[in-house]
Amino acid sequence: MSLVLDPAAQDLLFREARTANTFTDEPVTEEQVQAIYDLVKYGPTAFNQSPLRITLVRSPEARERLVKHMAEGNQAKTATAPLVAILSADNEFHEELPALFPHFPQAKDVFFGERSAREGAAALNAALQAAYFIIGVRAAGLAAGPMTGLDFAGVQKEFLDDDHAPLMVVNIGKPGDDAWFPRSPRLAYDDVITTV
Repeated sequence: MSLVLDPAAQDLLFREARTANTFTDEPVTEEQVQAIYDLVKYGPTAFNQSPLRITLVRSPEARERLVKHMAEGNQAKTATAPLVAILSADNEFHEELPALFPHFPQAKDVFFGERSAREGAAALNAALQAAYFIIGVRAAGLAAGPMTGLDFAGVQKEFLDDDHAPLMVVNIGKPGDDAWFPRSPRLAYDDVITTV
């Protein structure tokens, strides 16, 4: 059985897509970001909790503040990418549940009244949404450079608050010269899939 998605789209989203390490100086527009969000917001999360929050770093001053919190190997590409996004998990996502999960608005208190329950749920579901976001960037014809080599506490203090936990930083733009490292191997089907 073959996939329904056109092979060119499969290549764009997965087979040919790579983590970009250099970018051209072509800007990423607000319209592109809006189109990405308008697509990826439909990706599923538990209870439709949608805890991902995205902080776009556009100003030179904000970029400088972010770069100092990136690992050394990530600083230059973060400094030069056309757009940088800080992806974080909102640990107070439950406040939106009455609107986002209207058929059971009590879920806000029944399942997520405790902060520890919210933090675990937010981390997992925001990570799912971060993956959707990366696919959405690719669907827009752009390259994403997701990174977790950063000072998480520093990024949180600099850009977020105690209710938002940073997950990763993503550089976004058109790939530049020598953008790709060689593709690393992938596990074979039989190494991953088990039937019981």
